[in-house]
Amino acid sequence: MKVFVTGATGFIGSAVINSLLRLGVSVTVMVRKLSSSFPEEVAQIEGALSDALAREIKIGLHGVDVVIHTAARVHIMDEDTNDPLAEFRKVNTAGTMTLAKQAADAGVKRFIFLSSIKVNGEYNRLGQPFREDDDFKPTDPYGLSKYEAEQGLLALAQETGMEVVIIRPPLVYGVGVKANFLSMMKWIKRGVPLPLGAIYNARSLIALDNLTHFIVHCLKHPKAKNEIFLVSDGDDVSTTELLYKVAKAFNKKVCLIPIPVWLMTFFAKFINKGDVASRLFSSLQVDNSKSRDLLRWKPVTSMDKQLKKIVESNV
Repeated sequence: MKVFVTGATGFIGSAVINSLLRLGVSVTVMVRKLSSSFPEEVAQIEGALSDALAREIKIGLHGVDVVIHTAARVHIMDEDTNDPLAEFRKVNTAGTMTLAKQAADAGVKRFIFLSSIKVNGEYNRLGQPFREDDDFKPTDPYGLSKYEAEQGLLALAQETGMEVVIIRPPLVYGVGVKANFLSMMKWIKRGVPLPLGAIYNARSLIALDNLTHFIVHCLKHPKAKNEIFLVSDGDDVSTTELLYKVAKAFNKKVCLIPIPVWLMTFFAKFINKGDVASRLFSSLQVDNSKSRDLLRWKPVTSMDKQLKKIVESNV
């Protein structure tokens, strides 16, 4: 099997490549700049989603069985562009569709698209998890650009016969994780007291090892054809529980002060950090039963094991 991977230097893309190589799969990657960091057996094609019509990318797609598309313009907390939606659409929607059309023209059998749970929304009521068939159209520019790409891909599948698999993961954590999750782990490692000891929400997360395993599971599974999947570890945790689990992975005691959520929310809004508070205090649960029942997939690692793996990588 020959697989073409985008976002190859990214957090998820690089992990996917390692999984494919362990299986003996032939891998070609699309990169902005050729790099010596890839194993010799990985073929590299220079390019970006904005120039997916380039001759080099056409050549790179020749003979490919599956495209795994992880590259994207990611969600940005402090967006400073005049028209964020246009910028997200340029890469996440138009770029994705251009690449997908190129893949269909090249005879690629399957296109696996890494979307986002933001297509479903930012949060839900406790005990009411998101499902694949929820009737919701996102208003967030990032989520909307992903939603529009999904719709375009499903239409393209009907037009061309190229199979499409859409995966909407929640927050992904694992070795190499960055942004807020990495900051949280560093706070716990340093023993910083945190006012997060009384948060009773529920969050679905997915370990990087579980996500890459699911992506590989979808390479050839016949029942994944033209389907959308929500995937997670299957064990939801509150923000407070997550912090205790991180402390356990570091083998450290943690000081979590039980400040009422309403008070922290008020203060966060006062200092213009309401979005951050929402992510910390709200619930975001997904129902991953479709991936389990239809594809007979189950997670290959637990949250405790994945957190320990991150710690052992010298975070």
